[in-house]
Amino acid sequence: MFRALFHLLASLPLPVLHRVGRLAGMLVYALPGRYRRRLLQNARQAGYRNPSFARQAAAETGAMILETPRIWLHTEQCLDLTDSADDQVVRDALAEGRGILYLTPHLGCFEITARYTTKHGPITVMYRPPRQAFLEPIVQHARDMPGLKAVPASTQGVREFVRALKRGEAVGMLPDQVPSSGDGIWTPFFGKQAYTMTLASKLALQTGVAVILTAGERLPGGKGWRIHYLRLPEPLPSSPQALTASINSAMETLIRRFPQQYLWSYNRYKIPEEAPPRPADPPQ
Repeated sequence: MFRALFHLLASLPLPVLHRVGRLAGMLVYALPGRYRRRLLQNARQAGYRNPSFARQAAAETGAMILETPRIWLHTEQCLDLTDSADDQVVRDALAEGRGILYLTPHLGCFEITARYTTKHGPITVMYRPPRQAFLEPIVQHARDMPGLKAVPASTQGVREFVRALKRGEAVGMLPDQVPSSGDGIWTPFFGKQAYTMTLASKLALQTGVAVILTAGERLPGGKGWRIHYLRLPEPLPSSPQALTASINSAMETLIRRFPQQYLWSYNRYKIPEEAPPRPADPPQ
């Protein structure tokens, strides 16, 4: 039944999916509960205190969820609706022959970004298998396309990343997922200490690749997506701690380009079990 619903959603026009998704997102936001509280708290932490902003952010989350089936099952049609004014950033990095580490925060449509970057060459992305086993065949089918290779978020996946980067290829990952205990450090994110993964920084320093943040902005009226690229200036900081802080700062810059489309409801400031004590927040 779920597969039938998934295919039904994928068959609907993108404008319809976005309208229905935004309506559903606002309806969920209207209900009191943890989702609403977290979205408000995280948005206010970043300086977005207007209630209308929170409603817009919830609406965009709904649009993001409902557009996913269409992107997974009708990739080529969706790519026809995707472009970028920043492609030269990628071309310049590729010309250096060092490989690229793409970092895609929970901003806009993060399902379309990796698919779009395949126009520049092969990319290996890291993903976490779904908790529900019945979703795995759908997810696996969605991840498989020419030029795009998905590897699990595990030691094996990290080794695949290193091999791809050493071949001068590209890899992609989400840099704002809260890591498990011992796999991260505390560093500010919108002025509040957030437990942040160091894997991206360690990979960049180990392989000497270009680091580019990217996100797919959802265009109004169901017109598609615009890909943004933001390259970290070089030389990169020499320590994982300093580079991780730079990545968080660059994420803030990218998010502020279209902040309503960030996933503010994500529990970004949670404290994993056995993580070091949270340090004091930086002075405002």
